[in-house]
Amino acid sequence: MRVKWFGHACFLVEAADGTKVITDPFDESVGYQIPKVKADVVTVSHSHFDHNAVDLLQGNPEVVKGVGEKKIKGIIFKGIRSFHDKSRGAQRGPNTIFVFAVDGVRVCHLGDLGHLLSSGQQEEIGEVDILFIPVGGTFTIDGRDAREVSKQLNPRLIIPMHYKTESCSIGIDSCEEFLKGFTKVEKAREWQGNKESLPSEQTVLVLEYAK
Repeated sequence: MRVKWFGHACFLVEAADGTKVITDPFDESVGYQIPKVKADVVTVSHSHFDHNAVDLLQGNPEVVKGVGEKKIKGIIFKGIRSFHDKSRGAQRGPNTIFVFAVDGVRVCHLGDLGHLLSSGQQEEIGEVDILFIPVGGTFTIDGRDAREVSKQLNPRLIIPMHYKTESCSIGIDSCEEFLKGFTKVEKAREWQGNKESLPSEQTVLVLEYAK
């Protein structure tokens, strides 16, 4: 499988057979370039402009939203109820965590998670190989809470998202506070691999956003 980051909370997860999943597409106001990829499936964690701009993507992808399981292109997407804030959604509404497996690698995309996970949510999520986690604060968990959520799920590979870069127009923090809590941090343009090639020691991978 292959993982690319388009900026913010938007990733391409591409299976070995060419099936393409895009997560949380944004609109032009976020500052990054709109992905020029024909997706087969798009996951949308919540209905905000920086996460639900499906109409700006190429192709005619099937859209996955909300809680429950849905099977598309042979992939089972599990949506888990969570919230955009620490007040059970009273400030910013609901958020859906998505878990799905591609080529045997279990991926968890936390969307705009705004709180630590309950024991029930941890159980629903289950084993995680690759975790896409927001770290920029203000609208999501911040770097410190993101470190705690990473401990709760204990994935093999952690990829931070939803943080400030030179292109991002949204007022959030960089990923530096989050990175302070880890000894093994790497940078790359993308990640390619399978279950066997995942790092044996927990690793944070900071991806360059694809232009």
